[in-house]
Amino acid sequence: MIRAMKIIAMAVMVVLGHAGMALATEKLDFILNWVAGGDHAPYYFARAQGWYAQAGLDVNLIQGSGSSNAAQRTGAGINQVGLADLTTVLVAIGKGADEVAVMNVYANYPGGFYWLKSSGIRSVKDMAGKKIGNPPGDAARALWPALAKANGMDPNSVTWVNVSPNAKLASLKSGAVDVVTEFFNLHHGYKRELGDNMGYLAWKDAGLNPYGNSIVVNGAYLKSHKEAIAAFVKVTQKAFAACVADPKPCIQALVDANSGLKFDDQMINWHEVEQLMSDHTSQTVALGWFDPKRMENDYELVKNYVGIQKPFDIKQHFTNEFLDKSIKMKAVEFKG
Repeated sequence: MIRAMKIIAMAVMVVLGHAGMALATEKLDFILNWVAGGDHAPYYFARAQGWYAQAGLDVNLIQGSGSSNAAQRTGAGINQVGLADLTTVLVAIGKGADEVAVMNVYANYPGGFYWLKSSGIRSVKDMAGKKIGNPPGDAARALWPALAKANGMDPNSVTWVNVSPNAKLASLKSGAVDVVTEFFNLHHGYKRELGDNMGYLAWKDAGLNPYGNSIVVNGAYLKSHKEAIAAFVKVTQKAFAACVADPKPCIQALVDANSGLKFDDQMINWHEVEQLMSDHTSQTVALGWFDPKRMENDYELVKNYVGIQKPFDIKQHFTNEFLDKSIKMKAVEFKG
């Protein structure tokens, strides 16, 4: 009888021990690059499905205010995980930010040029002598010399005009500027407003295609919480694949979690995001995979045209080790 009681007591202790393990979750503060939109749907979907929780993670999604802020906060350890444009991340690392890229979201650079076809512009070279509107300090201005060089033109042949992000389209329509730079996930808005008079050229088709938005992790946190980050990346990669297969529940999870967003608008946004996610590497190696050679090229691009305060070894600041190579991106036709 006593022996039986001991066995039962031991069994209860084991059960309680497992329950304690199940209840022990790792808190992750994930700061987004901007306010929630269609491109963030997979994170909200994974959270709503309980996938993060099942992996032992309590993921707090924080609305962002730009890639620079997300990169700085993650690099400083204020947030463990962040989403930011990779060129911005490289600049931040050069200034001392401690962070590692663990998954790319935009395999294609999201930047593009928009203009009115009635202006006669058809290519980058046609922009010589024209006014280009975008915010001061924007990455597009810093990268412009590289793009101009790729197209055999003098980078000083254009005039940059300071235009706030929300005033770009109005400035273009009014004729205050001839061209604006914009991210492709807002493409539908320009198409709706400009119709058949919309001129468009993606930076990737104009000769410059660095990686865009990528998930980065604080370096010190990664060293001490490798299992948590491995779980986070695997769940997130799985969520992106699920949203590509069937975006409706993903967009619904996004809309449910963020008041003011409209389902149809975010669905359009998501289909634009799919185009940015799809390239040869994501289709043949793995969704979210960083090509090492391309990362080296991106580092050189940023160093030469944007500026890196303190040089570093790019190989120490990205990893593919947490990605599942069985998860691949489908081929998506880029529809500019």
